[in-house]
Amino acid sequence: MKIYEKAPAKINLLLDVLRKREDGYHEVEMIMTMVDLADRLEMSELPRDTIIISSQVGYIPLDEKNLAFQAARLIKERYEVQQGVYIHLDKKIPVAAGLAGGSSDAAATLRGLNRLWRLNIPEEELCALGAELGSDVPFCVTGGTALASGRGEKLEPINCPPQCWVVLAKPPINVSTADVYGRLRANELKTHPSIAGMRKALARGSFHEMCGNLGNVLETVTLELYPEVRQLKESMIRLGADGVLMSGSGPTVFGLVSKEAKLARIYNGLRGFCKEVYVVRMLT
Repeated sequence: MKIYEKAPAKINLLLDVLRKREDGYHEVEMIMTMVDLADRLEMSELPRDTIIISSQVGYIPLDEKNLAFQAARLIKERYEVQQGVYIHLDKKIPVAAGLAGGSSDAAATLRGLNRLWRLNIPEEELCALGAELGSDVPFCVTGGTALASGRGEKLEPINCPPQCWVVLAKPPINVSTADVYGRLRANELKTHPSIAGMRKALARGSFHEMCGNLGNVLETVTLELYPEVRQLKESMIRLGADGVLMSGSGPTVFGLVSKEAKLARIYNGLRGFCKEVYVVRMLT
C-alpha cells in the first residue's frame, strides 16, 4: 500500500514580532497562507522496523536532520508503531527559503503516516505533535489561511486571500532563521504591520487592501544583512508586482499580481539575475 501527500509552500502575508519570550522563542503574530508550489511525498510500509528516506535531489539530509524523518520517528514512538516506513521526497520547494518546505514535509509525513498506519489521530493532536517539531508545522498540518500567534503554534483560521498570481523568487543564498531572529531587537521596532488591517482586507476580499497591508518586521534584519534580497524586492516592485514582501526570514521574496498580462514581464525581468523564479497561484 502506498500513500501520497502533497506538501505545499507557505508565505507570510504579515509577520510581526512582539517580544522575546523567557523560553528563548519570540512572541509572534503572523498571517500565513499556502501557494501551489509543493513537494510530494510517497510513503509505503517496510517489513523491518526502520525509517528510510530518499529524494531526487542531493542537497538535503536524509537522516535525523530531516524534519520528515523526525516526524516519522515521533509518530512511531508516540503511538508504538512497530512497522517501518519508506518515504520518497520529491523536492520542489527551495530549501532554507522562508517557505516552510521542511515544515510542510514534516506535516505531510504526519498526515500520511496517520493514514498509512490507520492511527485515526485527530487533526488537533497532529498539530500538537507538529509543534514539537517546529513552529510552522502545526499550520502546515491544517493548511488554509490562519492567524498564528504564540511562537506560531496557536492557530485561528481566517478568510482566504482573494485569488491572484504569486511570483516567488529566491536569490542564491541561504538565510539562517535563528540568526535573523537573534539579531532582531523586537523592543526597538518603530512600526508594526496591522493585523486588524490585513484581516479586514481578507474579510472584504479586497486585493488592493491586502497588498496595502503586507508587512514583515524581519525585513529590517534580512534586507540589511543581504543586499541581494533588497535588490530583489526593489526589482519586483519596479517590474510591476502589485504587492511585494519577503516571506518568513527570507531570502525568498514574493510578488502578488492581479493581472496575468503582467506575469511574463516580471518573470523574465527577475530571471535575468535570479535563477529560482516560480509563478504559482494561491491555494484558496
